[in-house]
Amino acid sequence: MRVLRLSGHGMPQSWITLEEAVIQYASGDVQWELGEKIAVFRGGTNARTGIQSEIAVASIIGTQGVPRVNPMAAKVSLSNYKLFGRDRNLCAYCGDHFPESELTREHIVPTAQGGRDHWNNVVTACKSCNHRKANRTPEQARMPLLYVPYVPSVWEDFILRNRRILSDQMDFLASRLPKTSRLWA
Repeated sequence: MRVLRLSGHGMPQSWITLEEAVIQYASGDVQWELGEKIAVFRGGTNARTGIQSEIAVASIIGTQGVPRVNPMAAKVSLSNYKLFGRDRNLCAYCGDHFPESELTREHIVPTAQGGRDHWNNVVTACKSCNHRKANRTPEQARMPLLYVPYVPSVWEDFILRNRRILSDQMDFLASRLPKTSRLWA
């Protein structure tokens, strides 16, 4: 289980562990919190009051400090896991859904023809379609694309990075998705 750490202004910064979140709380860096309490950590007992210390961790926290992630300058790293998530495990050529084990990263303009390994030049393809298209463009192979590739926003990237997003975290991130996002299609 991960905590969504945001800047004090609400921009996503990272997914952190519960233990890292406790450190943020204990050091006084948490400015605000949203969502459900997902864990409670108990410490020692105060000798004077007899009260045991505890830190309740929320699923979303806003922290102090200078944001590490600038959404205007953020470059979304490309991985097969995130690519397949962006494309919803849908082959760009035959239109069928496949498990990850049967998918490949398909370069629209093949690298052998000068194509780059970039979000706008890659789509998800099943192994059969990738093999059939081979080292050709979709036009050369007479295999039209069923959807257009795009670079995910920073909000989409945070969804694509985490396999286990809690519902309140997803609601928060989804409310900030661009209208053109395929993540809710």
